Parts: sequence; C-alpha cells; structure tokens
Amino acid sequence: MLEELTSGRLAAVFARMSGLLLSSEKVDTALRLVTALAVEMVPGTTGAGISLLDRHGERVTAAATDEVVERADALQYQLGYGPCLTAWADRMVVRVDDLAQDDRWPAWSRPAAELGLRSALSAPMVAGPKPLGALKVYAVPPHSYGEREEHLLTMFASQAAMLISNLRTTQDAERASAQVAEALRGREIVKLAKGIVMARDRVDERAALLTLAQLAGQERTTLRHTAERLAQSTVRRLR
Repeated sequence: MLEELTSGRLAAVFARMSGLLLSSEKVDTALRLVTALAVEMVPGTTGAGISLLDRHGERVTAAATDEVVERADALQYQLGYGPCLTAWADRMVVRVDDLAQDDRWPAWSRPAAELGLRSALSAPMVAGPKPLGALKVYAVPPHSYGEREEHLLTMFASQAAMLISNLRTTQDAERASAQVAEALRGREIVKLAKGIVMARDRVDERAALLTLAQLAGQERTTLRHTAERLAQSTVRRLR
C-alpha cells in the first residue's frame, strides 16, 4: 500500500515537472519548482536545494527554498567537502542522521547543525555520462530520513536531472537558431546595401561590394555595420 501511494505521488510530481517542458519557462524557474516539489515530496523536509556548476565551472546553489539551505551549501563549497558534494562526486545517495553527531565532515556538520539543521539527504542528479549536480533536502529533527526517503529522493533527482538536461538542450537550440537568424539578417542587409550602391553608382555587384568594404575600412567598422548605416540613411532620404 505504501509503495502504491509513493508511486502515485511520484507520478503526480513528475507530471507537473513534465508539463514544464511544454512551456517557455527558463531553467532557473524549473530549478525553483524542483526544490519546492522536493520539500512537498519528502516528508519532514524543511528546505531543499540544487547544486550545479555555473558557467565558470564553479559549484553553486542554483536554487534553494530558503537562506538556511544556501548558507549550509555555501559552507560545503568553501570547505570543498560535505554530504552534497560527496553525493555529486561519488554518484551515490548520502544520508546524515544527525549533523550534531556525524563525524564524516566535522568542519561542515557542526556549523550546519548550529543553523538549526539536524538531518540531511543528498542525491546525485545524473543525465548522461557525468552527474549534473546534486539535489539535497534538510530537516530540523534528527533521524528524519530513512531508506524510503532515500528511494524517493533518488527517483526525484533522476527525473529532475532529465528535466534540466532537456531544458538546457532546448535553450542551446534556441540560442543556435537565434545566431543563425542573426547571421542571415546580416547577409540580407549587406545584399540590400550592395543593391543601393549598384543603383547609385551604376556598377556591378563586385564593384559595389568593394565600395562597401572600402567604406568599412575607412570607418574602422564591420561590413555589416557599414551596410546597416547606408541602408538606414537611404531609407531616411526616401521618406
């Protein structure tokens, strides 16, 4: 019965996450949703966060439900170790039953316990050959998590990793499409400027292109910028 309830709950959560793929939401919005759902899904949880690499390759908390989670995470990044980073590096679930008593990362667990956190559970977010990061949840009472919560968070982190990977792929495709569109627009502007020069100076296409190139050199700018300036000035004169 418990397994059926857990499966049904996970199915509902994953449905909400999958729906995000059909919208225009950005990655940061998706990350905030994932952390909020993690708090809902794992019983007893008071805060959740996601650790990822930023564009500079630094480990950061990409989303968190509150400041306490961010402070606990920041200390791990500063020290270079902790349960979240271990889960990330070793691709395994890491559970801390009592931060005040755990001796695996004493420089982290004691200050984290002083923040009011006593239990922690971290799971790697894996989508592909390398883990993307880690999803972690915290609770105030000690011994808040067990094997059931480990199973829940592992499944949830796996789905969250797929979601984030897909969203990133979509954004990369959108950026590439925008770059292609911009390049095509540049070609059209240069083509228009060549036509203007050909009509104005009564020269062929090659001579018109050479004229534009000479102007660009004199102005110390790009061929496209010169073409845009010429097209804009021509339009203004025709108005």
